[in-house]
Amino acid sequence: MRSLRPKTPATGLRRVLPAVALLLVLPLAACGSEEDTDESAGGEPAEETFEPVTIEHAFGETEIDEQPQRVVTWGWASGDAVLALDVMPVAMPKYSYGADDSGRMPWQSEKIAELGGEEPALLSETAEPPFEEIAAAAPDLILANYSGITEADYKKLSQIADTVAYPDQPWATPWRDVITTVGEALGKSDEAEALLEDIDAEVAAAAEAHPEFEGKTIAAVAIDPSAFYVYRAADPRVEFLEDLGFTLAPSVGELDTEESTFYYTISTEEVDKLTSDVLLSYAPNQERADEIAGDKTFQAMSQFQNGTVASVVGEDVVSSVSPPTALSLTWGLDAFIEALVPAVEAAG
Repeated sequence: MRSLRPKTPATGLRRVLPAVALLLVLPLAACGSEEDTDESAGGEPAEETFEPVTIEHAFGETEIDEQPQRVVTWGWASGDAVLALDVMPVAMPKYSYGADDSGRMPWQSEKIAELGGEEPALLSETAEPPFEEIAAAAPDLILANYSGITEADYKKLSQIADTVAYPDQPWATPWRDVITTVGEALGKSDEAEALLEDIDAEVAAAAEAHPEFEGKTIAAVAIDPSAFYVYRAADPRVEFLEDLGFTLAPSVGELDTEESTFYYTISTEEVDKLTSDVLLSYAPNQERADEIAGDKTFQAMSQFQNGTVASVVGEDVVSSVSPPTALSLTWGLDAFIEALVPAVEAAG
């Protein structure tokens, strides 16, 4: 249910934000001896020990005393982090924007097939968590650390199982923090660190292969027929671009209205004020990308005049980097780089 607006790629965005488009677990191992052979939903042997953890978040703190055996994820990215750590959620969100026929993102389906075993139940795409469906999954942990849940939602979810919310603001958790928090909650902190090292190595290699990215200013936008959305400095998309060597254009901060935690809108009369070496535009398909390029409204922008607009095209590719996750970042990295290169070269 994602459109081209900056929707949170989660199962549903609270109405205080516009419908989000670009944004678009585990079996537990019982504590035991070395002979313990219990397996998790992901098919991994049970852990010998689990050190209790306390995770702080926007609504307080959550104590996890025993290793989770049945994990439900809500929002975006948490499910991918769980799967990337080789654990199978018992339930996770269903998606439509960029998803395959199963209602999952393609990188999720690939990982689920790799893990084998019983597949996760898919939760309905709704504006608030589908509490009854989540309860029916009988979780002992709910991960919503990149989501838009309210405090009221959190209280309801906490009555079902221990729940971990986002650390500060909805829809603004850095993608690395999603991975480390999930790893901590699952008793897999070491594995989470190793996963991050692998991902960072791929991103660093891409940045090294493209030194022309270094220092180029960039603004990331979603141009919907109804509005012009600009992603703020706190958004994980921007963090990813900075990892590749780009610098957030000063104009992004100068025009920021703090309309939401991760984006703001500007009027068509002001788009020429959003200056940058490169303008990154997310488009669901080539037809929409062509419409944007041919719209006279945007010809006042220096990036359109200079041919320095990079269009990331395709719902699946857009979703993989908007914002990135533990599984999607490397899945869509090559296509993302390919889209950026011509615009950067045109920028000199």
